[in-house]
Amino acid sequence: MRKSIHTWRVYLLLVLCSLLGVSMGGTLVYAEDSASSYNYSFWGDTVAAPSAYEATELLDGNKLGVGPFKEPNDLHVTEEQMIYVADSGNNRIVVLDSSLKPVTVVDSFERDGQKETFNNPQGLFVTDQKQLIVADTGNKRVVKLDQNYKLLSIIEAPKSDLLAGNFDFQPVRVIADKAQRIYVMSTGVFDGFMEFSQEGEFTSFIGANKVKVDPTELLWKKLSTKAQRSQMIMFTPTEFTNLDIDGEGFIYATNGDKWGDSIKKLNAQGNDILRRTGYFNPQGDVRYIGAQGPSRLVDIDVADSEMYSVLDSVRGRIFTYNGDGHLMYVFGGIGNQMGQFKTAAAIERMGDRFLVLDKAFGEMTVFDTTQYGRTLNEAVRSYYKGDEEKAFELYNEAVNMNANLEFAYSGIGKSLLRKGDYKGAMQYFEESYDRANYSKSFLLYRKQVLREHFAAIMTVIIVLAAVTLVGRRVRKRRKGGVAIES
Repeated sequence: MRKSIHTWRVYLLLVLCSLLGVSMGGTLVYAEDSASSYNYSFWGDTVAAPSAYEATELLDGNKLGVGPFKEPNDLHVTEEQMIYVADSGNNRIVVLDSSLKPVTVVDSFERDGQKETFNNPQGLFVTDQKQLIVADTGNKRVVKLDQNYKLLSIIEAPKSDLLAGNFDFQPVRVIADKAQRIYVMSTGVFDGFMEFSQEGEFTSFIGANKVKVDPTELLWKKLSTKAQRSQMIMFTPTEFTNLDIDGEGFIYATNGDKWGDSIKKLNAQGNDILRRTGYFNPQGDVRYIGAQGPSRLVDIDVADSEMYSVLDSVRGRIFTYNGDGHLMYVFGGIGNQMGQFKTAAAIERMGDRFLVLDKAFGEMTVFDTTQYGRTLNEAVRSYYKGDEEKAFELYNEAVNMNANLEFAYSGIGKSLLRKGDYKGAMQYFEESYDRANYSKSFLLYRKQVLREHFAAIMTVIIVLAAVTLVGRRVRKRRKGGVAIES
């Protein structure tokens, strides 16, 4: 009987959730529909949007002529658009050119006259000097090769007072900055990314996540006995899931934070400086339904003009944001159709194209922009470069293709604001619910009006002051005349 009541409660909850989704214009349904293209409004409603990207090509190892991929884990595209694939299950790195044609396969190197191979390499990075850095996970080391794939150096388990005596070095992702410092994400490390000098010496951790406590778990701990508390899970910082670096040396990172800070932009001091002025913090899906829960971001790719994209492994979607944190567009999904994945593992941009790696299928999907996607990308780039006229034009084109794109109205408003059209900017900021910029435009517009009409305003003030003064004197004289007559 008790089980039956519980079952009915579950059914009732599901019905209520379904009704809520319908009453909010399909808000929750869109988020679960992997085939839909959508965005989120200021109010949190899911609104329809044109497709910004479409899948145009599906490639596997056989089609590329390098043999089947086996559980590939990572991708990297250089400025010359050379593509590197970490084919983890085959213990090799596959190199492709910009036409997606095979160039070479790197599966070994010489060390002290002996041939050595990779063991489950899960991450890679290529420097500006075309040096290949591999997170050789199974061998518990980081391997650095020159442009001819000759060994330069190897980073093995470091020794430091900052590390526990039983520290297990398992690098899974790696990047390098222009100063040739190497940053490593190692499994089980909660203190941030490990920073190594150019010489391969471990120097410090950077960007550790703060400890965040679930209020329910905290309450239970306070109510529990000492013996019970000792059996409970300790509160630890959230572990990072991936990282990338932009041209200015800022590290973009993803983690498993379910409170909304799942994306970070770290400066040299390890401080998070990501701008979050969009309607919602960048985090993937804002609204969802079902047992899958929130998005789990497993990769991030930084483009030009501060645009960045993140990959959600839960629903196989790619979310792209502008530098202010506004969601630009969403594409991808879980499934067996073209443009969908089973286990999406990595994303990389190649110009305006996207490459998405499916670990389970051993495939790479190529996505190309639609007219809508190209227009929106160029609008963001134009504004970033300070070309207000072009940004104004492109944002208007984007709005004509998608009237639900509220943040584009803000983009138009910012362009007008830079041009000095404060009144026009106010109208667009009001349309996009951008209160901060509306207030800024209002103050500037008020100053502009005062400045333009200063002479007229001062004339009116002087005239009113004179009239008031004359009036007072007239009243005094009348009062004085009345007093004499009496």
